[in-house]
Amino acid sequence: MSELLERLERRVGGLRAVLVAFSGGVDSSLVAAVAARTLGERALAITAVSPALAAGELEAAREVARAIGIAHETIATDELASADYRRNDRQRCFHCKSELYERLAACAGERTVLSGANADDAGDWRPGLRAAAAHGVIHPLLEAGAGKAAVRALASALGIPSADKPASPCLASRIPYGTAVAAETLAQIDRAEAAVKALGVRELRVRHFGERARLEVGAAELDRLRGSRRTAALRAVRAAGYAHAELDERPLRSGRLNETPP
Repeated sequence: MSELLERLERRVGGLRAVLVAFSGGVDSSLVAAVAARTLGERALAITAVSPALAAGELEAAREVARAIGIAHETIATDELASADYRRNDRQRCFHCKSELYERLAACAGERTVLSGANADDAGDWRPGLRAAAAHGVIHPLLEAGAGKAAVRALASALGIPSADKPASPCLASRIPYGTAVAAETLAQIDRAEAAVKALGVRELRVRHFGERARLEVGAAELDRLRGSRRTAALRAVRAAGYAHAELDERPLRSGRLNETPP
Protein backbone atom coordinates (compact mmCIF):
# COMPACT_ATOMS: atom_id res chain seq x y z
CA MET A 1 0.00 0.00 0.00
CA SER A 2 2.79 2.42 0.82
CA GLU A 3 4.42 1.75 -2.55
CA LEU A 4 1.15 2.39 -4.39
CA LEU A 5 0.56 5.58 -2.43
CA GLU A 6 4.06 6.79 -3.26
CA ARG A 7 3.51 6.15 -6.98
CA LEU A 8 0.21 8.01 -6.92
CA GLU A 9 1.64 10.93 -4.98
CA ARG A 10 4.56 11.25 -7.37
CA ARG A 11 2.26 11.24 -10.39
CA VAL A 12 -0.38 13.61 -9.07
CA GLY A 13 2.01 15.76 -7.08
CA GLY A 14 4.09 16.35 -10.20
CA LEU A 15 1.22 18.23 -11.82
CA ARG A 16 0.76 21.98 -11.41
CA ALA A 17 -2.92 21.87 -10.51
CA VAL A 18 -5.71 19.33 -11.02
CA LEU A 19 -9.44 18.96 -11.44
CA VAL A 20 -10.79 15.57 -10.39
CA ALA A 21 -13.91 14.17 -12.07
CA PHE A 22 -15.47 13.24 -8.76
CA SER A 23 -18.41 10.87 -8.31
CA GLY A 24 -17.74 10.19 -4.65
CA GLY A 25 -17.12 6.51 -5.33
CA VAL A 26 -14.01 4.87 -3.98
CA ASP A 27 -11.93 5.32 -7.16
CA SER A 28 -12.40 9.05 -7.68
CA SER A 29 -12.30 9.57 -3.90
CA LEU A 30 -8.84 8.03 -3.69
CA VAL A 31 -7.60 10.19 -6.57
CA ALA A 32 -9.11 13.26 -4.92
CA ALA A 33 -7.54 12.37 -1.57
CA VAL A 34 -4.10 12.00 -3.14
CA ALA A 35 -4.59 15.32 -4.94
CA ALA A 36 -5.54 17.03 -1.69
CA ARG A 37 -2.51 15.54 0.07
CA THR A 38 -0.03 16.58 -2.58
CA LEU A 39 -1.46 19.77 -4.07
CA GLY A 40 -3.64 21.28 -1.36
CA GLU A 41 -5.54 24.29 -2.68
CA ARG A 42 -4.39 23.50 -6.23
CA ALA A 43 -6.75 20.51 -6.27
CA LEU A 44 -10.45 20.77 -7.08
CA ALA A 45 -13.11 18.05 -7.26
CA ILE A 46 -16.16 18.50 -9.47
CA THR A 47 -19.28 16.33 -9.51
CA ALA A 48 -21.47 16.31 -12.62
CA VAL A 49 -25.21 16.40 -11.93
CA SER A 50 -27.70 15.02 -14.45
CA PRO A 51 -30.79 12.76 -14.54
CA ALA A 52 -28.41 9.77 -14.73
CA LEU A 53 -27.07 10.46 -11.21
CA ALA A 54 -28.78 8.28 -8.61
CA ALA A 55 -30.58 9.87 -5.67
CA GLY A 56 -28.31 10.51 -2.70
CA GLU A 57 -25.07 10.30 -4.68
CA LEU A 58 -24.47 14.06 -4.75
CA GLU A 59 -24.81 14.49 -1.00
CA ALA A 60 -22.60 11.44 -0.45
CA ALA A 61 -19.95 13.00 -2.71
CA ARG A 62 -20.12 16.25 -0.76
CA GLU A 63 -19.57 14.39 2.50
CA VAL A 64 -16.55 12.54 1.14
CA ALA A 65 -15.05 15.76 -0.25
CA ARG A 66 -15.40 17.42 3.15
CA ALA A 67 -13.80 14.43 4.87
CA ILE A 68 -10.74 14.35 2.61
CA GLY A 69 -10.37 18.13 2.59
CA ILE A 70 -10.66 18.95 -1.09
CA ALA A 71 -12.55 21.89 -2.59
CA HIS A 72 -15.72 20.63 -4.23
CA GLU A 73 -18.05 22.08 -6.85
CA THR A 74 -20.82 20.81 -9.10
CA ILE A 75 -21.69 21.28 -12.75
CA ALA A 76 -24.75 20.27 -14.75
CA THR A 77 -24.35 18.03 -17.78
CA ASP A 78 -26.97 17.48 -20.47
CA GLU A 79 -26.13 14.22 -22.16
CA LEU A 80 -29.83 13.64 -22.84
CA ALA A 81 -29.71 16.50 -25.34
CA SER A 82 -27.59 14.26 -27.57
CA ALA A 83 -29.46 11.95 -29.95
CA ASP A 84 -26.35 9.75 -30.06
CA TYR A 85 -26.57 9.25 -26.29
CA ARG A 86 -30.33 8.70 -26.24
CA ARG A 87 -30.04 6.07 -29.01
CA ASN A 88 -28.08 3.94 -26.53
CA ASP A 89 -25.88 1.90 -28.79
CA ARG A 90 -22.62 0.44 -27.55
CA GLN A 91 -20.97 3.88 -27.80
CA ARG A 92 -23.30 5.45 -25.22
CA CYS A 93 -20.53 5.93 -22.66
CA PHE A 94 -18.38 7.65 -25.25
CA HIS A 95 -21.07 10.28 -25.84
CA CYS A 96 -21.74 10.64 -22.11
CA LYS A 97 -18.08 11.07 -21.20
CA SER A 98 -17.52 13.42 -24.13
CA GLU A 99 -20.20 15.69 -22.68
CA LEU A 100 -18.66 15.40 -19.22
CA TYR A 101 -15.09 16.13 -20.27
CA GLU A 102 -16.10 19.03 -22.48
CA ARG A 103 -17.86 20.62 -19.49
CA LEU A 104 -14.93 19.90 -17.19
CA ALA A 105 -12.45 21.30 -19.71
CA ALA A 106 -14.43 24.54 -19.71
CA CYS A 107 -13.94 24.74 -15.92
CA ALA A 108 -10.37 23.45 -15.76
CA GLY A 109 -8.37 26.43 -16.98
CA GLU A 110 -4.73 25.41 -16.39
CA ARG A 111 -5.72 22.42 -14.29
CA THR A 112 -5.15 18.87 -15.55
CA VAL A 113 -8.30 16.75 -15.50
CA LEU A 114 -7.99 13.47 -13.59
CA SER A 115 -10.37 10.52 -13.54
CA GLY A 116 -10.83 7.58 -11.20
CA ALA A 117 -10.55 4.88 -13.87
CA ASN A 118 -8.65 1.92 -12.42
CA ALA A 119 -6.74 -0.99 -13.94
CA ASP A 120 -9.78 -3.29 -13.85
CA ASP A 121 -11.62 -0.92 -16.18
CA ALA A 122 -9.20 -1.77 -18.96
CA GLY A 123 -10.66 -5.29 -19.04
CA ASP A 124 -14.26 -4.21 -19.63
CA TRP A 125 -16.06 -2.42 -22.46
CA ARG A 126 -15.21 1.22 -21.65
CA PRO A 127 -15.68 3.55 -24.64
CA GLY A 128 -15.57 6.39 -22.14
CA LEU A 129 -11.81 5.89 -21.95
CA ARG A 130 -11.62 6.84 -25.61
CA ALA A 131 -13.44 10.09 -24.85
CA ALA A 132 -11.01 10.71 -22.00
CA ALA A 133 -8.05 10.24 -24.31
CA ALA A 134 -9.50 12.76 -26.76
CA HIS A 135 -9.63 15.33 -23.95
CA GLY A 136 -6.21 14.62 -22.43
CA VAL A 137 -7.61 13.18 -19.20
CA ILE A 138 -5.13 11.39 -16.92
CA HIS A 139 -5.99 8.19 -15.00
CA PRO A 140 -3.54 7.88 -12.08
CA LEU A 141 -4.95 4.59 -10.78
CA LEU A 142 -4.90 2.94 -14.18
CA GLU A 143 -1.36 4.17 -14.83
CA ALA A 144 -0.27 2.74 -11.46
CA GLY A 145 -1.84 -0.63 -12.28
CA ALA A 146 -4.19 -0.38 -9.29
CA GLY A 147 -7.31 -2.52 -9.57
CA LYS A 148 -10.43 -2.21 -7.43
CA ALA A 149 -9.16 -4.40 -4.59
CA ALA A 150 -5.98 -2.36 -4.22
CA VAL A 151 -7.93 0.89 -4.48
CA ARG A 152 -10.29 -0.16 -1.69
CA ALA A 153 -7.41 -1.33 0.50
CA LEU A 154 -5.51 1.94 0.14
CA ALA A 155 -8.67 4.03 0.60
CA SER A 156 -9.39 2.12 3.81
CA ALA A 157 -5.83 2.67 5.05
CA LEU A 158 -6.22 6.41 4.43
CA GLY A 159 -9.57 6.53 6.21
CA ILE A 160 -11.55 7.59 3.15
CA PRO A 161 -15.27 7.27 3.99
CA SER A 162 -16.19 5.68 0.65
CA ALA A 163 -13.61 2.87 0.96
CA ASP A 164 -16.33 0.20 1.16
CA LYS A 165 -19.03 2.06 -0.76
CA PRO A 166 -20.67 -0.16 -3.40
CA ALA A 167 -20.07 0.96 -6.97
CA SER A 168 -22.86 3.14 -8.34
CA PRO A 169 -22.40 3.72 -12.07
CA CYS A 170 -24.77 6.00 -13.96
CA LEU A 171 -28.41 4.94 -14.11
CA ALA A 172 -28.22 4.54 -17.89
CA SER A 173 -26.00 1.49 -17.36
CA ARG A 174 -29.13 -0.40 -16.27
CA ILE A 175 -30.70 -0.04 -19.73
CA PRO A 176 -29.79 -2.65 -22.38
CA TYR A 177 -28.14 -1.38 -25.53
CA GLY A 178 -30.71 -0.65 -28.19
CA THR A 179 -33.34 0.61 -25.73
CA ALA A 180 -33.57 4.40 -25.85
CA VAL A 181 -32.50 6.38 -22.79
CA ALA A 182 -35.13 8.82 -21.53
CA ALA A 183 -35.37 10.95 -18.40
CA GLU A 184 -38.55 9.11 -17.38
CA THR A 185 -36.79 5.75 -17.61
CA LEU A 186 -33.86 6.94 -15.52
CA ALA A 187 -36.23 8.30 -12.89
CA GLN A 188 -38.13 4.99 -12.78
CA ILE A 189 -34.92 3.01 -12.26
CA ASP A 190 -33.86 5.45 -9.55
CA ARG A 191 -37.18 5.08 -7.72
CA ALA A 192 -36.96 1.31 -7.84
CA GLU A 193 -33.40 1.17 -6.55
CA ALA A 194 -34.09 3.70 -3.80
CA ALA A 195 -37.06 1.61 -2.64
CA VAL A 196 -34.96 -1.56 -2.43
CA LYS A 197 -32.14 0.29 -0.65
CA ALA A 198 -34.70 1.46 1.91
CA LEU A 199 -35.15 -2.23 2.79
CA GLY A 200 -31.49 -2.44 3.78
CA VAL A 201 -29.98 -3.78 0.55
CA ARG A 202 -26.73 -1.92 -0.20
CA GLU A 203 -25.39 -3.42 -3.43
CA LEU A 204 -27.89 -3.72 -6.24
CA ARG A 205 -28.94 -2.86 -9.77
CA VAL A 206 -32.43 -2.73 -11.27
CA ARG A 207 -32.04 -3.73 -14.92
CA HIS A 208 -34.69 -2.16 -17.12
CA PHE A 209 -36.48 -4.23 -19.79
CA GLY A 210 -39.52 -2.12 -20.60
CA GLU A 211 -42.36 -3.23 -18.32
CA ARG A 212 -40.12 -5.87 -16.77
CA ALA A 213 -37.34 -5.26 -14.25
CA ARG A 214 -34.62 -7.62 -13.12
CA LEU A 215 -33.17 -7.05 -9.67
CA GLU A 216 -29.54 -8.01 -9.14
CA VAL A 217 -27.95 -7.89 -5.69
CA GLY A 218 -24.47 -8.55 -4.38
CA ALA A 219 -23.36 -12.06 -3.46
CA ALA A 220 -23.34 -11.36 0.29
CA GLU A 221 -26.93 -10.10 0.20
CA LEU A 222 -28.35 -12.59 -2.28
CA ASP A 223 -28.45 -15.42 0.27
CA ARG A 224 -30.32 -13.19 2.71
CA LEU A 225 -32.90 -12.02 0.17
CA ARG A 226 -35.29 -14.94 0.62
CA GLY A 227 -38.86 -15.41 1.69
CA SER A 228 -40.59 -12.26 2.89
CA ARG A 229 -37.53 -10.08 2.20
CA ARG A 230 -37.52 -11.20 -1.42
CA THR A 231 -41.24 -10.56 -1.71
CA ALA A 232 -40.84 -7.08 -0.24
CA ALA A 233 -37.94 -6.23 -2.56
CA LEU A 234 -39.82 -7.26 -5.70
CA ARG A 235 -42.93 -5.44 -4.50
CA ALA A 236 -40.80 -2.30 -4.06
CA VAL A 237 -39.54 -2.60 -7.63
CA ARG A 238 -43.04 -3.01 -9.01
CA ALA A 239 -44.20 0.03 -7.04
CA ALA A 240 -41.83 2.11 -9.16
CA GLY A 241 -44.04 1.37 -12.18
CA TYR A 242 -42.90 -2.04 -13.45
CA ALA A 243 -45.56 -4.59 -14.32
CA HIS A 244 -43.19 -7.48 -13.64
CA ALA A 245 -40.14 -7.85 -11.40
CA GLU A 246 -37.81 -10.80 -10.93
CA LEU A 247 -34.72 -11.53 -8.87
CA ASP A 248 -31.61 -12.67 -10.72
CA GLU A 249 -30.29 -15.74 -8.92
CA ARG A 250 -26.76 -14.83 -10.00
CA PRO A 251 -24.80 -12.36 -7.84
CA LEU A 252 -24.54 -8.84 -9.17
CA ARG A 253 -21.71 -8.25 -11.58
CA SER A 254 -20.98 -4.74 -12.82
CA GLY A 255 -21.05 -4.48 -16.59
CA ARG A 256 -23.28 -7.52 -17.11
CA LEU A 257 -25.28 -5.78 -19.83
CA ASN A 258 -22.06 -5.33 -21.82
CA GLU A 259 -22.17 -9.06 -22.46
CA THR A 260 -25.56 -8.99 -24.17
CA PRO A 261 -25.93 -7.68 -27.72
CA PRO A 262 -28.91 -5.37 -28.49
